[in-house]
Amino acid sequence: MTVFLRGWFAVPLWQRVLGAMVIGVALGLLWPAAASALAIIGELFVRLIRMLVVPIVFISIASGVTALADPRKLGSVGACTVGLFAFTTFCAVSIGILVGLLIEPGQGAALGSAAPHALGEPKSLHDQLVGIVPINIVQALVDGDMLAIIFFSILLGFGVILAGEQGRPMADLLQSAGQVLFHLVRIVMEITPFGVLALIAKAVADNGVAVFANIGWLAIAVAVGVVLQILLVHVPLLAFVVRRSVLRFYRTIVDALAVAFSTASSAATLPVALRIALDDLHIAPGVAKTVLPIGASIGKDGTAMYVGLLSIFALQAVGIEPDLSMLAIVLLTGALAAFGTAPIPSASLFMLAAVLSAVGVTPEQTALVVGFVLPFDRLLDMTRTVASASANLTVTSVVGRWEQASAPETGK
Repeated sequence: MTVFLRGWFAVPLWQRVLGAMVIGVALGLLWPAAASALAIIGELFVRLIRMLVVPIVFISIASGVTALADPRKLGSVGACTVGLFAFTTFCAVSIGILVGLLIEPGQGAALGSAAPHALGEPKSLHDQLVGIVPINIVQALVDGDMLAIIFFSILLGFGVILAGEQGRPMADLLQSAGQVLFHLVRIVMEITPFGVLALIAKAVADNGVAVFANIGWLAIAVAVGVVLQILLVHVPLLAFVVRRSVLRFYRTIVDALAVAFSTASSAATLPVALRIALDDLHIAPGVAKTVLPIGASIGKDGTAMYVGLLSIFALQAVGIEPDLSMLAIVLLTGALAAFGTAPIPSASLFMLAAVLSAVGVTPEQTALVVGFVLPFDRLLDMTRTVASASANLTVTSVVGRWEQASAPETGK
């Protein structure tokens, strides 16, 4: 048993996750009953991840802000972070729109065969902006309101800095809590292959081979959009701003990309991304613990690309030919919607109503589009979350470089 465990832990996490995905697909196809029985493992894994998200975001940002120490440096990091994510998000929506117009995945889509799936009223921009400031931080923590938690965490860290020596015990407590969470995350990450196996097996058992064959053009378009976002946006930032070997960077972050693909959640990727940023990319704790949790909430390149692509898909499916003004509205509302999307699987579908309503698609038509895509969205979500994970670590590296906080890397 000891020899087996040593061999198991000697295999990189991403390889274990990939192997679990292959076994999960085979199990779902060949033994659906067993896949259904294993579903509880996947549910427990997702609950473990979600259990960690709120404390990680809260503690990581607050401790990261206190580690920066200088309020001016905090302002610089925050401005760089939000500005970079805004830039990558707008690029992602543009790429999604372009890919949709070129591939035309929505032409001839049989929406009539889909079961309508209503989304309810989307939050207005006013409500999203006002909601950033929590009335009750305890309620925000309970509800998992990420933007409100981020806002309060930054204020708390800033207050600790301004308190000087009197705030030192709180700063030490936050740093200590961060270390405890870091080790807790390592424990949970070792369960990832088993959770992934159960999740993939259940998805394949429920949908069969059709989960890979149906909606093929949309799946191809999503994959093309993810590749273009990485090649045209992330790679230039890494090569010309961070000046880091692109191949080495992606070899280093492959664990985070594997977890992003298998869980389809930016929040679930946050723990392993933090470990990679600190241990492997050698980014200063103050930068990594501030930028990555913010990125898990607003750094949604994959979601932004998908919202742009799915908007074009929907317009094509309902027979609307978009003009330039309509494309501009999709670009603007898509970027804003992506910024407010929760870091959980399939959340982008719930932002689609806000974008489509802005270009004249009725709620009934939107419900049909969502009903058509929803059975396959889990696997599409897995693909596009890779772009978000890549964006978060890329932006963190750029901010670290700009703040001269990354340790020097040899052999670049």
